[in-house]
Amino acid sequence: MRYSLIEFFRNIWTIDLHGSASRSSAKSQEVLDKNVFDIQQGVAVGIFSRAENIPSHVSHRELLGPRTLKYDWLVKHSIGDVDWNAVTPVEPYYLLEPRDADTDAEYRKGVPLDEVFPVNSTGIVTARDALVVQFTRSDVEAVTTRLSRLSAEQARLEFELGEDTKDWAIYRAQKDIKDASQRSITPTPIWYRPFDVRWTFYTGQARGFMCNPRRPVMVNLLDGTNLALCANRQVNSEFRHVGVTRGLVTDCTLSTATKERTYVFPLYLSEDSESLLHRESRRLNLSARFLDQMATALDLRPNPSLGLPAGLTPEDIFHYAYAVFHSPGYRSRYAGFLKIDFPRLPLTGNLELFRTLSQLGGELVALHPLESPKVNDFITRFVGEGDNSIPKKPIYKDGAVWINASQRFEGVPDAVWNFHIGGYQVCEKWLKDRKGRTLSADDIAHYQRVVVALNETIRLMAEIDRVIDAHGGWPGAFQASAGEVEK
Repeated sequence: MRYSLIEFFRNIWTIDLHGSASRSSAKSQEVLDKNVFDIQQGVAVGIFSRAENIPSHVSHRELLGPRTLKYDWLVKHSIGDVDWNAVTPVEPYYLLEPRDADTDAEYRKGVPLDEVFPVNSTGIVTARDALVVQFTRSDVEAVTTRLSRLSAEQARLEFELGEDTKDWAIYRAQKDIKDASQRSITPTPIWYRPFDVRWTFYTGQARGFMCNPRRPVMVNLLDGTNLALCANRQVNSEFRHVGVTRGLVTDCTLSTATKERTYVFPLYLSEDSESLLHRESRRLNLSARFLDQMATALDLRPNPSLGLPAGLTPEDIFHYAYAVFHSPGYRSRYAGFLKIDFPRLPLTGNLELFRTLSQLGGELVALHPLESPKVNDFITRFVGEGDNSIPKKPIYKDGAVWINASQRFEGVPDAVWNFHIGGYQVCEKWLKDRKGRTLSADDIAHYQRVVVALNETIRLMAEIDRVIDAHGGWPGAFQASAGEVEK
């Protein structure tokens, strides 16, 4: 669309008035930025002209601050007396706002995530989360059994399902459940939110129990032995939208914000559901072109059978990518680009740096599904007498997370409590989603493991940047990038 505007109009002026309730930037956080209207969406003014008596150009200006300041500025200025910033839109995005040309060129040398993992999709769309996703396996079994026995109208009332739509209807969900029972399909885990694995009934049938089960991708994650990187194509705020899973994923696992849909990139692919039981039949979901670029960058010969750079495993590459995407320096340096498309993976020509980042990424990959033994070394205590219930939103005060008036998790660092993955403040979100429930002993231990995992994540993210800085920093440590190693 932006390209079409540039082609059609000779002159474009835009004024970004900011004010979004969901988007934030370093600049908007430094001032009290308010919207010019009583809406959530940010606002911009655009003036487009085809007049031929003016030299062709694209100009931009931004305005942050309180509403009254913006009103006053707009009243007092006209197009001819604004100190405009000239913009040169370039492919592939043709942005109408200024970007540092050197940083833009530097970032675009990286390989887009969807070109690293060519088979990918958004996560599962259930259309009825409250029905399809449950806290426990037994809950799923009870819900599906009950659903299959009720009439459509009884189910609509009992489960508060609302009206049927084109893509989800009660009678189709019931038929899907009944058909699946003939195939001995059983409940399976699903990564619902960060560190929050729940249960569902996965048949793979579109417009059935699930609206869109994303079968071509999700079938590769049913047995729990694969790895998949999760990320968003667009983000509204700062980039922290990356995770790892071995199982099913929803389209809102990393965020429920508008446009922030979770995409899933499996490391291995299976030819069919049966081959999930035979790991030797799996094939790599790493593009040949990407592997060739990485081999060239690292000056390693490609393995003739798999195409992998000699001496490297698929997991080495996966871990490397996971480390890079967790670099605070990467996230801040390329913040603007990470909002508008899949993250790009820069390639290094330094094998020592690659291996160190891969090792750090491997630690993160073990921590986030809580597979690392480190998560059992608790740094918190659960104290207080009570029934372990969560009657309302948890409260954080003086290093303690209070779940009710008398019980709390002590020893939760501020940085851990405030840590976000995607659009969620993890430690708060996990408890808030259990409002009205009672924590079991396993739930309490799980939360303590999450605190350890996040505390270690913060440490490892700092270590990733330290290692990159020791090898030349940004962009020096990544001079051998995809754009420079093309054949």
